[in-house]
Amino acid sequence: MTRKERYDYVLQHFRKEMPEVQTELEFGSVFQLLVAVILSAQCTDKRINQVTPELFRHYPDAKTMAQAEPEDVLEYIKSVSYPNAKADHLVKMARMVAERFGGEVPSDMNLLLDLPGVGRKTANVIQSVAFGKATMAVDTHVFRVSHRLGLVSEKDDTPYKVEQALTKNIPEEDIPRAHHWLLLHGRYICTSRRPHCDKCGLNAACPSASH
Repeated sequence: MTRKERYDYVLQHFRKEMPEVQTELEFGSVFQLLVAVILSAQCTDKRINQVTPELFRHYPDAKTMAQAEPEDVLEYIKSVSYPNAKADHLVKMARMVAERFGGEVPSDMNLLLDLPGVGRKTANVIQSVAFGKATMAVDTHVFRVSHRLGLVSEKDDTPYKVEQALTKNIPEEDIPRAHHWLLLHGRYICTSRRPHCDKCGLNAACPSASH
């Protein structure tokens, strides 16, 4: 099977099985999505969804969070990974959004990357989920699944290289959904330690499958 045939097979499968797909993070605005994505680094969405309702009740937008101190925010996010660093990032990010952008999260990639706590993956998630842009966020799940399925080569050994390879080979209209397709497949089927090949509908196209 050529790589193009493999892409066709995988994309057809996901279009059929998950025609409507979205992030599992819960949020009520672009700012709240950004907070949730920053918090989700090296932490499960399930844990973040347990933490954010109370956090958002006290700090629903950039202008309210900008008035807080990191130790105030820390009270609500103690159970996530790296809580001290994330509390610091969230307050600094909120202050910048409030001061520079009038409380509205920008859609431009370079402006997003200027925000404290925002790296390329986070910026791509915001562009895709909040603004509908064809950007491919590569987290550990997307990175792993892309390699296991043979969608990228061994030379694509960084998240950025995987992002470039995927966006080159996936039709633009599919890219926003494809991030979630690969992520959810990695989260529930093609798991890190022991993939559930018996539950996977992609075995016929997968070079890593335990046939």
